[in-house]
Amino acid sequence: MRVPFHPILDDDEEPDCTIYHNGEAIPAKTGEPIAAALLAAGVKVFRETAKRRRPRGIYCGIGRCTDCVMVVDGEPNVRTCVTPARAGMRIETQKGLGEWKAP
Repeated sequence: MRVPFHPILDDDEEPDCTIYHNGEAIPAKTGEPIAAALLAAGVKVFRETAKRRRPRGIYCGIGRCTDCVMVVDGEPNVRTCVTPARAGMRIETQKGLGEWKAP
């Protein structure tokens, strides 16, 4: 799902790290938005709504809405469209409003 060649952006970099989505290894480019890596891997559902448990994916892509929020390294409500990927991140589909873990 990645663009292999773009005449203007000239981005020929290959994924150089691995993130984990619900336990599954996903290739990513260090620094790219988490949402971009997930979309490139075919992941379309990022969270479920609190009331009706309906699936949501990326919507605005600029951090203004909350459709892309996920649990990242145990922290809920992280906007994945503006959060850079780094090696070893653990990303989970968020169910409802998310739960904070006790320290």
